[in-house]
Parts: sequence; structure tokens; C-alpha cells
Amino acid sequence: MSLTDTIKLWDEGITAADRQEWLTALNLFTTILEPSSKICFNIGCLHLLRREWSQAEKAFDKSICKDEHLAVAFYQRGITLYKNEKYEEALRDFVEALNRLRGNQLIDYNQLGLRYKLSTCQVLHNVALAHATMQNWDKAEEALKKAIIFKTEAKPNYVDQALESVSKRELFHLLELPAGELFRPKRKVVAQLEKQDFLGEAKVVASIIDKDAFSGFAPLQPQAPDHIPEKKAPEKLKTLEGVPHRVLFNFLPSNKQELEVKCGNIVFVLEKGEDNWARVTFNNKIGLVPCNYLEPLEAEKGEKSPPADIPAPPTESAPERPVIVQDENLRTNTSQQVTGSSKKNKDHSVPVPSIVKVHFKYTVAIRVKPGLSHNELLAVISKKFQIPEERLGLSYKSQESGELIPITSEVKMKSAWTEVRNQRLTIWCKFLEVVALYDYEVSVPADLGFHEGDIIQVLAHVNNNWLEGQCNGNTGIFPVNFVKELSTADKNNSVM
Repeated sequence: MSLTDTIKLWDEGITAADRQEWLTALNLFTTILEPSSKICFNIGCLHLLRREWSQAEKAFDKSICKDEHLAVAFYQRGITLYKNEKYEEALRDFVEALNRLRGNQLIDYNQLGLRYKLSTCQVLHNVALAHATMQNWDKAEEALKKAIIFKTEAKPNYVDQALESVSKRELFHLLELPAGELFRPKRKVVAQLEKQDFLGEAKVVASIIDKDAFSGFAPLQPQAPDHIPEKKAPEKLKTLEGVPHRVLFNFLPSNKQELEVKCGNIVFVLEKGEDNWARVTFNNKIGLVPCNYLEPLEAEKGEKSPPADIPAPPTESAPERPVIVQDENLRTNTSQQVTGSSKKNKDHSVPVPSIVKVHFKYTVAIRVKPGLSHNELLAVISKKFQIPEERLGLSYKSQESGELIPITSEVKMKSAWTEVRNQRLTIWCKFLEVVALYDYEVSVPADLGFHEGDIIQVLAHVNNNWLEGQCNGNTGIFPVNFVKELSTADKNNSVM
């Protein structure tokens, strides 16, 4: 079956579904010989409307086999299994749909042709319902509390109603897609299916034959000699294929098609799909990475061409290098530069930049003006590592005691500048630490699980509601409202 015939049947099936002629639409979709994942999804939805559970389950199976990243297909199959009273299998599908969301608040399928937004809050609601149906009331309550984190003001209060029902040990309603919401073909593609005659019928405009009424194509006529084209300038080939992007978070693959990358890696995006996944190349390997884990690098604007006229080298000799003398205030004065005739002495007080060596995940050297304030130095280091200032803590090592002293005020910063030797100052930089207020269980691979009282090292500030950190050798993201800043008293208690 040609692509044109497939799109025609797809469009006719959608038209019948809009008239709520479910059986007609189902017959049109099943006529397609090689259905795509979207067509199989539509077939499953129509069987689900007709309460044909086994046929709907098989259709969603095919849809998932053709596109294993389609979260809404797992969601719909979970609804089918729940209605068929297969509660454990339904729970597994709801969890798989949650994993495909990858920690996002929602996925908008409008660009793919489905006028629906699947949210994490909805999936967690149905996860809780599956637990409640199997009398696992504690797990149901836990899932609904997680759903509250993802709930926005625009969402209805079905989570609050479900929590109230769980407290009374009562079941609540199942969240489903609206009837008739199917994947639709693009309008531009459907509009181009009609055949159009762009040439029309041939006409004789001029002929050497009197009253020529020929309407076909004339024989070849002798042509003038072809113009010899000029030599084309050689094209510049790209040394690397793809667009460079920086990886924002660690990503662990769940299948062979996905590619493992870590925060800070530079990958080259070959293609971005409409399902929020990008095909990238890294270390001579090609695989899939979520688009929201990547950040484009700023490309250079144009190539700089060398100047047409290169100036001649200078004929005069270079001036004498001034003698640098270091005083107590870490200021240097340019020495006296004696001219041949006047021999006048001129004192210039010019600050010499200091080299600040910063120990972090890796060590960098930054050239700064000596005597910077704590906030100024923190801003420079924050910009260098691209990490918010409020998530960094600075320390310096005392030459006398050899201990690391946290820089918490401008007084401590001035003390740190007294440790400068040979215009060099060593600074230790670390992420701030937090303590867990409650237990947090992992629901998706990107999460970081911990128990109440665990000390977590903050690695990055994801957004206002989520942080990235390390705990017990694991790395992942976790909610802000599950932790608090680690105070000095908390540190002492953890040591004891």
C-alpha cells in the first residue's frame, strides 16, 4: 500500500471518528496493511470505546512495539488492563508510562497529532488507584503525595479528592483520555493528496509552419553552443557532523537504542524527533538522549577571514621590562624608567593580577584582580563552573594550622587574601550540603532515593522545585521540600 493510500484511509477514519461512527473508523484503520504506531494506537482506542478489552490490549501492544517511547500508549494499555480487572499488569503499565515521562511535568502530544497533554500528576493518580484496588492503601497514599508535587494551579483537584477517598479506604474514579481523541494526520499532508496539474495543455506560441495547430511537443531544434561554466569554488566540508550540545544531567540508558552520557559531556545532535528525543553521537557511538537533558552551545558567528594586508613587523626595539616589587598590600609599583636625556623617575601603582587556583570536581586557574570581595570572587567562580552562586561554598587553607577555613564573610575573605604567595591563592570549592527531612523513594531512574536524616551533597540547582545531588554513592534529582540546609549543629550530630 502506498503512502498516499495510507494517509487517505487515515484521514477518512478520523472523519468517521469525529462523527462518532466508531465501527466505520475502526474498519478503515484496520484496512491499512502496514499500520504505524499511531494507527495502532487509534485502533486500540476504538476497541477500548467498544469495550473489547483483548483486541484493545493487542493493538496497544503493537503500538508499543513500534515505538517503545510512546508514554501515552503505556497509559492507555494500563487503562485497558485495569478495566479488564488485571490490576497488577495495569500498575506495571502506569509505572512504565511514568518512566517514559522522564521527570517532566507533562508531554504535549499536539505536535504529533494527538490533541492531549499527558501529565505526571495524572499517571500517579492512576498508579494510586491500582494500589488502592489491590488494598495497598499506604502505597496509594504515597503515590498521591508525590502527585501533589507535580500538581499545578491549572489542574483540577482530583488528587485532593483521591487523597480524601484513600483516607476513608474508598476507591476513586479512573482518569482516561476523552472519547474520540486519536492521532490525526497533518493537515498540510492531507491537503497535498489531491492531484494538481501545474503544466496544463501545451500550446504553440511560434512555429515556422503556417497555421500550425500542433499541441504536443516539437522535435529537438539545433541549439546554440553551451556556455562554458566557470569553475566553482570548492565547498568547505564540516569536520564534525551534527550540532554541538552540552549535557545537563547524567543519563542512564534503559535499552540498547539509548546512549549513556554524563553531566558536562559535549555531544553532537544529528536529529531531533517530535517525541522529545534526540539522536546524538558521542565517543564514536550513536544513540538516543532526551532533548531536555541537552543545552545547545553558542556557535561562532561566521568564519573570521585573515586581513588582506598584513602589516610589517615593528622596527623599534621593545621597551625595557619594569622591575616588579611586591609590598604588604599586594600592590606592585613599576620601577623607575630612566630616559636618556631627562632621567626623571615616575612611580606607577598598578595592580598585578593574581592567579586563583580553584579545587572542585576538577582544578582550574582563574586570573583575577587581588583583593576581590567574597561576593565578587564567588560570582567569578560561579560563572566559570556555570553553577548558581547560592549552591557553592568557598574555603581556604591556613598556612599556620593547615586547616580548611570556610569563607563566610568579607572578614574571612580578607584573611584568605593574606595567604597569597607569589601572586597565587588556592581556594577549595564545594557544593552545599542538605539533610533529608523525610524518606524519598525512587519512582523513575533519574530520581535520588534517601532516608530521613541522610546527608546529601547538592550538585546542581535544576529548578525552583528540584535539586540534583549525591547520597550513598548514588546521583539523581530530588524535591526541594524534602530537605533542608545542613547547619553546623546538624553536621556535629551526624559526626557523633
